[in-house]
Amino acid sequence: MWRIIKSPHPRPWLSHRVNLPNYITLTRIAAIPLLIWILCTPRFSGEQTGEREILASVVFILASITDGIDGYLARKRGQITTMGMLLDPLADKLLIAAAFIALVQFNPALVPAWMAVVIIGREFLVSGLRSIAASEGFTIQASELGKFKMLVQIISVVAVILARRWHEWPVYGIYIFPVYWIARLAIWFMVLLSLVSALDYFVAFWSRIDRKSEKRRRRAFVLARRRKRDVQAV
Repeated sequence: MWRIIKSPHPRPWLSHRVNLPNYITLTRIAAIPLLIWILCTPRFSGEQTGEREILASVVFILASITDGIDGYLARKRGQITTMGMLLDPLADKLLIAAAFIALVQFNPALVPAWMAVVIIGREFLVSGLRSIAASEGFTIQASELGKFKMLVQIISVVAVILARRWHEWPVYGIYIFPVYWIARLAIWFMVLLSLVSALDYFVAFWSRIDRKSEKRRRRAFVLARRRKRDVQAV
C-alpha cells in the first residue's frame, strides 16, 4: 500500500528560496490563528444566523485546498525547495491539530478530548517515523489511504463545525440533509481511519527498517569472515 523509495541526493533545485508554492504554504499556516479566533472568540453575536460556523468552514476549506495547490505548483514549475519540503508537512500537521483542539471546545458533544488525542497523536507518530526514515536514507511516500484520510478530515471538521448550529438542512423544501449525523459518522470514521493509516504506515516503516538491519548484519558477518581469513593468511 505504501511505496518506499530512497531519498534523492541534494539537487540544485533544492534551494532555500521562498517562491509562489512556499507563499501558498505560508498562507495555510497564517490561516490557523484566524480559524482558532473565529471558533473561540465571543465577538460573534449572530449565533442564530450561523455566521461563525459558515466563516470558520470557509476558512478551513480554503486552507485545506492550498495543500494540493502548493504541491502541484511546486512540481509543475520545478520549484521544489528545502523550505517547502519542511513547511508543507508542518503546515498540514498544525492545521489539523489546531482544528481538532479548537473543536474540543467548540463542539465537545461531537469531539471529546480523547478523539482529538487519537487524531493528533497519529500525526505526531507519522512525523516521527518520517524523521527516522529520512535519517536512515529512505522515504515512505503517502499512499492512497493517506490521501483519502485528508478528504475525510476536511469533511469531518466542516460537518462538526456546521452541526453546532444546524442538525439538518432542508433541501428544496422536501429532503432533509442530516448535518448532525453526517458529522457524527464522519468523526468516528476519522478516528478509525487515523488508527488504520497509522498502523499501515508503521508496518511499511518497520519492514524497511528490518530489511536494512538484516543487510547490516550480513555485511558485518561478511567483513568479520574476511578479517579472519586475512589474519589466518598472515
